[in-house]
Amino acid sequence: MDFTVVLAQIKPKLGCVADNLALVEREIGKAREAGADLIVFPELALSGYFLKDLVPEVALRTDSQEIGRLMELSRGISIVVGFVEETADYHFYNSALYLEDGAIRHLHRKVYLPTYGLFDEQRYLARGASFRAFDTKFGRFGMLICEDMWHLSASYLLAMDGATALICLSSSPARGIEGDSLGSAAAWQQLTSTTALFLNCRVLYCNRVGYEDGVNFWGGSEYVAPSGESIVRGLLLEEECVTATVAEGALRRERISSPMIRDENLFVTLQELQRIMRERGQ
Repeated sequence: MDFTVVLAQIKPKLGCVADNLALVEREIGKAREAGADLIVFPELALSGYFLKDLVPEVALRTDSQEIGRLMELSRGISIVVGFVEETADYHFYNSALYLEDGAIRHLHRKVYLPTYGLFDEQRYLARGASFRAFDTKFGRFGMLICEDMWHLSASYLLAMDGATALICLSSSPARGIEGDSLGSAAAWQQLTSTTALFLNCRVLYCNRVGYEDGVNFWGGSEYVAPSGESIVRGLLLEEECVTATVAEGALRRERISSPMIRDENLFVTLQELQRIMRERGQ
């Protein structure tokens, strides 16, 4: 079915869960008033990104009052939001929730935690261990968190699990600035386009903006059609809510004209992966 999505390219405050929750609530209210069906927030929207030792202080359990409030708000509009999750055994995850009709429809824990350049997530956070598609009122979706999408197997697994739309929450810093061009933006745009094209799926990419510890996040949130075409894209380096109409007809046309997913051979893929594991002695 067709649906309208808002990609909320916001500027969270580092370590300020209450302030960030208030910001998220305001944007949910505005999107709902505008008639949107779904709103997507960036990675770690409730906490900020470069948390380091703040991780335990900002972490929320899924039965917390804050998550409960967002669940209530999801009775009027479906919500995707990133946060630091605390489990009963005191593990902490970079997680994303899909909330719909007052319930948690899906929880994804970031699998690939970057440890290069500016990043040191694995020192403070535990790794997720699965990629699962899930059903929503708008069809079957999959969720990724930033670095997850740079591992091609992650998007592939979700597509093979039936996802027709991939939602990627991101906190991508601005890097590679040369004149008016931005290397990180160009790299992400190529990735989202290629992923959509080769997996015959829609990509909803939501990236944050703002500064933390002198690092600037670049925004550029976008909706990419199954053809690989960017239908709408947010501004660079500025707060903005990007609204897109996701049309079912575009997905149908692309899967008829380029039926790569239909022709994918999971048996061959699994067979060759098992061979590689045997030969590597794993």
